[in-house]
Amino acid sequence: MNSIDISYLNLFGVSEKQINSILKSALSKGGDYADLYFESSSSNEISLRDKIVSSAGYHVDYGMGVRVLKGDQTGYAYTEETTLENMQNAALTASSIAINSKTVIEPVNINKIHSFKKNSRYSQIVTWDSISVNYKKIILSKIDEQIFLADSRVVKVIARISDSESKVLFVNSDGVSFSDCRPMFSIAVSVIMKDGSRTENASVSRSFRGGVELISDNLIDSIINEVITKCSFLFKATQPKGGQMSVVMGSGSSGILLHEAIGHAFEADFNRINTSIFSDKLGKKICPDYITVVDDPTIPYNRGSLNIDDEGNIAKKTYMVKDGILTSYLHDKISSDFYKTEPTGNGRRESFRHMPLPRMTTTYMEDSNCKEEDLIKEVKKGVYVDNFSNGQVQIGVGDFTFYVKSGFLIENGKLTKPIKDINIIGNGPQALSDILGVANNLKIDNSTWTCGKEQYCAVSCGMPSILVNNLIVGGVE
Repeated sequence: MNSIDISYLNLFGVSEKQINSILKSALSKGGDYADLYFESSSSNEISLRDKIVSSAGYHVDYGMGVRVLKGDQTGYAYTEETTLENMQNAALTASSIAINSKTVIEPVNINKIHSFKKNSRYSQIVTWDSISVNYKKIILSKIDEQIFLADSRVVKVIARISDSESKVLFVNSDGVSFSDCRPMFSIAVSVIMKDGSRTENASVSRSFRGGVELISDNLIDSIINEVITKCSFLFKATQPKGGQMSVVMGSGSSGILLHEAIGHAFEADFNRINTSIFSDKLGKKICPDYITVVDDPTIPYNRGSLNIDDEGNIAKKTYMVKDGILTSYLHDKISSDFYKTEPTGNGRRESFRHMPLPRMTTTYMEDSNCKEEDLIKEVKKGVYVDNFSNGQVQIGVGDFTFYVKSGFLIENGKLTKPIKDINIIGNGPQALSDILGVANNLKIDNSTWTCGKEQYCAVSCGMPSILVNNLIVGGVE
């Protein structure tokens, strides 16, 4: 009974004997492998609008999922009640993927245990369930008051604090188990400002894995200053003329384009079934040698960080592109078995209701040796963009359209007129190969990024400033 954290066994009301019995049922029809994923989650949110707290909510989710693999086929079932009967029924349902198999594999004793009580990448000093709602109301009121004091053009402030905690227990038929407590909190602020007949709006968010102690005056001040600066900028900006031109992408949130237009094409499930443009490019040069692209779940307290993935593999830094060469895909168990390589720790799932898939965590491009101003000097006519928002991507081939909230025209190597509300259109793999320079100012953007590949998972992204040749800018014409 000492091999699995007893507190987690008690939380889900199961014993090691029952776990082995469920695994045996899961493999009873001849599956090659089975795992059990238990999850208990709670979340809170509180919002302020028109100077009053307008809404608050508390949500709980609880259950377990059973996955059975037979070759590259997956059987999956889940239950929201962890009674032995319901869990056995879920195991037998998932086992049906191997119903025609003749070989039965018995589960082995649990022998590889991962514990993160002392070395967690997101340990908490003050847990979110230990503070009162009033504490959050004070923070929201402070944000509201300071924004109205900072600029007389502010007519509305909407602010929200959300926090969650997921406790996870995982056991598989290879004898691997882990338990993990995964906290997260977010602060999101939107403002509406009016100047004469013009009205503009802007939003800023911050999100981290960790406890209450991560909220500081510096964090609150940075959110307030950024949202006011962003909204004020828009009153001076206009839409430029469109066309094909060079684009300098500023550091930070430009990393979302790296995530969407390029990163998904490195996920091994797309490559395994040959739907990614990089399916035959492993080990080959795909971009200039000053480009290195990383997926890194090891950054302390980062929104995209993990101690361990949802398949029992230690989460680790993976170099997808190293010095211009595609060196690794992002793998889950199915793809790593297919490619006969080690898992990269990227098997992730939205909740116990979902089977894991290869997913990014925190994806960014590493620094090179240029300065941002040197990249701008190289451009005779183009745009500088630094505030990406939503977009659309065709994952297989990487064609993308991204909406950019703000930036500048570049004329003869200098930033000139403020611009807003443009689209950047291109192809991810082509844009990667068309990067003419990478700066030395990498910034991880700590906004509330969420990836929606079939399931929703918290992620993060970042990038140094880069110069990309020949992108289409959608503007007035």
